[in-house]
Amino acid sequence: MDQAAIHDVFVIGGGINGCGIARDAVGRGFSVYLAEMNDLASGTSSGSTKLIHGGLRYLEHYEFRLVRESLMEREVLWRNAPHIIWPLRFVLPHAKGLRPAWLLRLGLFLYDHIGGRKLLPATRTLDMRSDPARKPLKPLFSRAFEYSDCWVNDARLVVLNARDAADRGAIIRTRARVAGARRENGLWTIDVEDRRTRTIEQVRARLLVNAAGPWVDHVLSSAVGQKDVHNVRLVQGSHIVVPKKFDGPRAYFFQNRDGRIIFAIPYEDDFTLIGTTDRDYRGDPNSVTITEAESAYLCEAASEYFSKPVRREDIVWTYSAVRPLYDDGASKAQEATRDYVLKSEGADGVAPLVNIFGGKITTYRRLAEAMMEKIEGFLGKRGAPWTASAALPGGDFPTTGFDTQVDRLKSSYPFLDLAHARRLVRLYGTRAKAVLGLARSPADLGRNFGADLFEAEVRYLMEHEWACTAEDILWRRTKRGLRLAHEQVGILDEFMRGARGARHAAAE
Repeated sequence: MDQAAIHDVFVIGGGINGCGIARDAVGRGFSVYLAEMNDLASGTSSGSTKLIHGGLRYLEHYEFRLVRESLMEREVLWRNAPHIIWPLRFVLPHAKGLRPAWLLRLGLFLYDHIGGRKLLPATRTLDMRSDPARKPLKPLFSRAFEYSDCWVNDARLVVLNARDAADRGAIIRTRARVAGARRENGLWTIDVEDRRTRTIEQVRARLLVNAAGPWVDHVLSSAVGQKDVHNVRLVQGSHIVVPKKFDGPRAYFFQNRDGRIIFAIPYEDDFTLIGTTDRDYRGDPNSVTITEAESAYLCEAASEYFSKPVRREDIVWTYSAVRPLYDDGASKAQEATRDYVLKSEGADGVAPLVNIFGGKITTYRRLAEAMMEKIEGFLGKRGAPWTASAALPGGDFPTTGFDTQVDRLKSSYPFLDLAHARRLVRLYGTRAKAVLGLARSPADLGRNFGADLFEAEVRYLMEHEWACTAEDILWRRTKRGLRLAHEQVGILDEFMRGARGARHAAAE
């Protein structure tokens, strides 16, 4: 191989940390190759509670550094991606017999003041005898606290980081499994298997980043060849989605009598998202699914607060993911640290490896900056930090400018109904016009697969966002899976298989 074929950084894992690192590194002038064995955000990064938050409950475990860093990131990320991130107010009812009001006030005071909050509104106390927030709840609460965090479309955050990295020159490969990685002549030689064709490509790199999330230990043992590896504690978190339980834009933060908490959040206009659980997990992360016990727990916990109970038969969708928390020896899953740990290996002349253990979506950008310090320590400094003020694709408009973007899209495409226009701007921001192209009528968007999902959008996602299957589009890129019938899903999958076949034939 010639020198040009050697990449500076090879990243294993297409979750939020891997894609964030790839974006930061290529933006500083490093050559980057990223391999993801499945779809982008197909693991932990699409299974979150969809929050950019400081982690109010982490204060109870004295994780002050993590909380402060997370709080500082809220407005940074909101500013850089206002199409997929926006402010959300949370109502925390004060329930007798649980955490005392003074403790909640103290925690929220710290929450308001240690993170450099500038745009998000401060905490306030609600009189639950008169505030509209009481309407869906049982008449048990006379007082509540309302505070700010942000909502995020987690899977799209991952894809947009990957898209920006690719636009800047990174190679992003999905359905590409790292079958082996070995040190040879001061470099890494990585065997990358295309999971569709079963062909192997050998890639050389100066530094290897293991951002495989729940599979980080598996990569070390199976691909790198290390033995007796145990760095992460796998903790399962599950969520349920039910028909909308309340009107209005606010979310709820519920305390449970076992000391845990759950959220109830407005979701995709017509639904309520309820989660999450915390339980140790010892199976294959690819096989994680919600358990009957978790479904019952979430229904019962929410029913303690809502006047109309949440029943098992109300659930329209569930999702589960495994969080790879750094194993700090905590006795309970909910007490394990949510902070990230970076560990590097490689002395002089030995190709370096940097592993990521733990982390959370809110701090992914800061984690990437910390990783860049490690990378620059091995490969030398290049560009300066840059991501704090760089919009993600489609996010190049003011934080208050979402409605203006919708109006502009409607003006350019008068045939769109308002709900469709809003959905497109929420997903693609200023790049929504690239999805719609030269269309002048609904017929110009091609086949309708159900709801407002048209062929033009499907083709855009396949060509620009690595979507390969109906699941990629329906549950990670758009969430239209909540709207399509089983037969429509099959038709979409068949169409995508045909489109992929046509593209491969044209390429040959």
